[in-house]
Amino acid sequence: MDSRTPESVAVNGRTYRLPRQPTVAICLDGSDPEYTEVAIAAGEMPFLATLRKRGTVRIADCVIPSFTNPNNLSIVTGAPPSVHGISGNYFFDRASQSEVMMNDPQWLRTDSILAAMSRAGVAVAVVTAKDKLRRLLGHGWSGICFSAERAAESSEAETGFRDVRAAVGMAQPSVYSAELSEFVLRAGVRLVAERRATLLYLSTTDYVQHKHAPGSAEANAFYAMVDRNLGALDALGAIVALTADHGMSAKTDAAGRPQVIYLQDHLDRWYGTGKTRVILPITDPYVVHHGALGSFATLYFERSDTAREAAGRLAELKGMAEIMTREEAARRFELPADRLGDLVAISAKDWTLGTSVERHDLSGLDAPLRSHGGISEQRVPFILNRHTQGLGEKLRNFDLLDAALNHVAS
Repeated sequence: MDSRTPESVAVNGRTYRLPRQPTVAICLDGSDPEYTEVAIAAGEMPFLATLRKRGTVRIADCVIPSFTNPNNLSIVTGAPPSVHGISGNYFFDRASQSEVMMNDPQWLRTDSILAAMSRAGVAVAVVTAKDKLRRLLGHGWSGICFSAERAAESSEAETGFRDVRAAVGMAQPSVYSAELSEFVLRAGVRLVAERRATLLYLSTTDYVQHKHAPGSAEANAFYAMVDRNLGALDALGAIVALTADHGMSAKTDAAGRPQVIYLQDHLDRWYGTGKTRVILPITDPYVVHHGALGSFATLYFERSDTAREAAGRLAELKGMAEIMTREEAARRFELPADRLGDLVAISAKDWTLGTSVERHDLSGLDAPLRSHGGISEQRVPFILNRHTQGLGEKLRNFDLLDAALNHVAS
């Protein structure tokens, strides 16, 4: 390393050593620990099985709400949403009085580890499955940054390859497919093999986990693919660190029917149309596989006394786990209070939260509903292909880069 190059960077109250060998951080979207545990037991993940002896295999907690955007941003900033500002995939902007996607970097409130590393001279690369994360993860630095969703449209400057599809050896995958995640992982392997990046962040999609339970043939086939690519990265000498943005739970009754609390319908019936607003932070452009149904919602009221009364009534609904005020939720889950509603609702493990019946199209569900967002989807894997030392007893998924850069045993 050049003597003028710093040996570490400080980001959001933590110091991170610059990588001295290829380091790959992977967010395996929607990967409840049961998926890998069952796949290992079935013999589908032989490489991952070896890490129980020669690596680090732990369980961590993700950020609540257990959705994609807040957790990916927590992982790359090493901090909770109260610091980086991304409270969900979707929120109500009080300033403009409009509902907006949180895909734009304008909503970010802090720097990322990736940006700091890039400015320190580290070759950084980001590959995401869906394009919704690309701009957030790529904010504040320059380098290889592209999505598998837009691979066919991406330039050589964005991907590092003249034709990234040819380099990866795959056609453009559908956004609703297991192949979208495979494209991300294979791109990561190619980038390491050709020494195009020293610090990589790979983020997949939870299409498989939304549709298939742990141990199913489809899930095991997906995790076998993941295992092959993890093994390939390991064989190239990379430090590989893996976690997830959230887990996944079945959200159905015994007969396989979706269990949904339609919050806006209840509130309209109790207080009148237009008096309240329900925001579902799971909402994004890709709702076919979950119908925009998750287990976390924020609720807005015209009057504070109505909110107090509604809290009691909502708490009594079947399938509701918790109702809390904005202040309680911000404190408990380390969230930005100004980006929450007056109340926060969290459903039970096998229930989801919706707005109104007519606003959710469930016709695209060709398998029993599986989703996330609540406390029941907080447990995630925390895995490295190296022994680590000095990690705390309680881990968060956003400790991943700290573990990979600061705690790998020499």
